[in-house]
Amino acid sequence: MEYTPQQVAEWMVQEIRFKGNLYQTDAIQYVREHFGEEFVFVNENGNASLSKEVKKAFRKLHGGRIAWDRDSFMWAWT
Repeated sequence: MEYTPQQVAEWMVQEIRFKGNLYQTDAIQYVREHFGEEFVFVNENGNASLSKEVKKAFRKLHGGRIAWDRDSFMWAWT
């Protein structure tokens, strides 16, 4: 099955609504296993990150209700 960045972003928002937060490492692992490697890339620091398309769809979906916690490497409901 082919997935879209929108579907990945929707999963992320649902996870955060349900759990209250989502750690980046957990998101990367789940996205790789369930949506596919094409939504993950290695950034300039050598760390796995979600694709720009997923991040863009994610920002549109949550409309500022989810914040990135830089210290904990997680997103959380605000």
